[in-house]
Amino acid sequence: MLSLPNLLTLSRIVAVPLLVGLLWWPQWTLGYAIAFALYCLMGITDYFDGYLARANGAVSRLGIFLDPIADKIMVAAVILMLVGTHDIAGLHIIAALVILLREIAVSGLREFLAPLHVSMPVSKLAKWKTTLQLVALGALILGGAIPSAAWIHGVGLVSLWGAAVLTAITGWDYLRVGLRHMD
Repeated sequence: MLSLPNLLTLSRIVAVPLLVGLLWWPQWTLGYAIAFALYCLMGITDYFDGYLARANGAVSRLGIFLDPIADKIMVAAVILMLVGTHDIAGLHIIAALVILLREIAVSGLREFLAPLHVSMPVSKLAKWKTTLQLVALGALILGGAIPSAAWIHGVGLVSLWGAAVLTAITGWDYLRVGLRHMD
């Protein structure tokens, strides 16, 4: 149960409060730099927990359950902090909101469909959505670490909107599948 892949997944969940703490003070550029390094490390563990589980035949129900939760906790926490520190502000909050709402809706939909034994596998487009989302949030964190390089923050905001568009498309795809199984 507590295999290396599952420990890596759990480490991401445990690291979220530290990540939030590092993002708490937007003028503390060193905190943002450390947060960026931690965020990258969390992304690397996300890759390796799945890779190691598949390569070693150690895919477990616990890992299947925890991995998407760890991702959603990390993304939601970072979005909330970046909105709170005004790194995501104005109309850009709409893109952040689209991402958060889709994550909640798809999680609820999966929970609803589970007793019906309906699987909703992750699509390739959803994987691209996740990648763009992680790049966007990473760029926004890095932009806080290097405020003199405003273009990094700009890349983060453009990527955030790209992720929001893919989020809406994939969310609609999942909803269409789910609606077939509702009365």
